[in-house]
Amino acid sequence: MSEEESLPVMETFYTVQGEGAFAGAPAFFIRLAGCDVGCTWCDVKDSWDANAHPKIRIKDLVKMVMDSGTPICVITGGEPMMYDLTNLTTQIKSAGIRTHLETSGVYPISGVWDWVTFSPKKFKSPVDSIYQAADELKVIVFHPSDLSWAEGHALKTNETCRWYLQPEWERREKMQPMILDYIRLNTKWRISVQTHKYLGVD
Repeated sequence: MSEEESLPVMETFYTVQGEGAFAGAPAFFIRLAGCDVGCTWCDVKDSWDANAHPKIRIKDLVKMVMDSGTPICVITGGEPMMYDLTNLTTQIKSAGIRTHLETSGVYPISGVWDWVTFSPKKFKSPVDSIYQAADELKVIVFHPSDLSWAEGHALKTNETCRWYLQPEWERREKMQPMILDYIRLNTKWRISVQTHKYLGVD
């Protein structure tokens, strides 16, 4: 691939991972632009239109990650699997930095990953291959029916995949107590909260 290869990027930032298994860990985020899943409650709808954001060369993205001093690079979106991320992730990993993916699973995975977070959405069905690739299943709970929907996805994952239920931020006061009650009875599940929002960081 050409070293001039570029990707549409909404934003980059160095912060802490707020959700899931690596919550609290320092991480550099690359939020790619472009998404066709269309979640009504999405909190980054500005990322949907890839044409509304600049393209940044992969070599410049890699330099940003390396210069930050981060141990982990999280690539999110949007929906990052709209793009072939083999070149980007290979270069980041060659610098000794972990590569983490956040995806809705609606496209086959490309790239070299240390951790794959699969967050399925009702608005577009995932591809079958994501279930065996996922290290972490994270289901956003917007409605009580999402709990049984989450179980259907969990049954398809590999035996080492970790399962998380995360209250949708605007409905957390209603959904969080329900999730806590649920995981007391269904003990393989864990709760994920958006720690970064409570901390007031990106």
